[in-house]
Amino acid sequence: MGGPVSYAGNLARCAHPAPALGVTVVGFLLAIAADLELPRALLVTSAVAAGQLSIGWSNDWRDRDRDRKSGRRDKPLANGAVSARVVGFATLLAAIACVVLSLAVGAAPGVLHLSAVAAAWAYNFWLKATVVSVVPYAVAFGLLPAFVVAAAPGQPTAPYW
Repeated sequence: MGGPVSYAGNLARCAHPAPALGVTVVGFLLAIAADLELPRALLVTSAVAAGQLSIGWSNDWRDRDRDRKSGRRDKPLANGAVSARVVGFATLLAAIACVVLSLAVGAAPGVLHLSAVAAAWAYNFWLKATVVSVVPYAVAFGLLPAFVVAAAPGQPTAPYW
């Protein structure tokens, strides 16, 4: 396997790092644009990052058998470079962190963010190969700015763009 650094790199690859980082950066930029103070912006960003990790890892965990059967050598879980147990445990830890961090932002914003993450998980587990597969994306990406705006002092609501 190449040692712990290589194993950690393979685990990171299972999290879909490019999209996870992209969404996390967008969350941070939205927090700054919403005039959140830096500590609060970092809390919001941490919740988004944890949610994105849980989404990426759960996606690869869910698809591991299909990826293995289709010969996806680019997928560390499918090619045996990282174990399903480790990815499952990482998913669980990220999901717990997402819940804790989201609710630490506040009940209303936390529910908004957790709903976005739940939509992404619904895509991963049930809606990926269906005609409604776009719905979780629309819900999740629509809720991200609502979460960030609701995290502002006084918990305002996001405009209906």
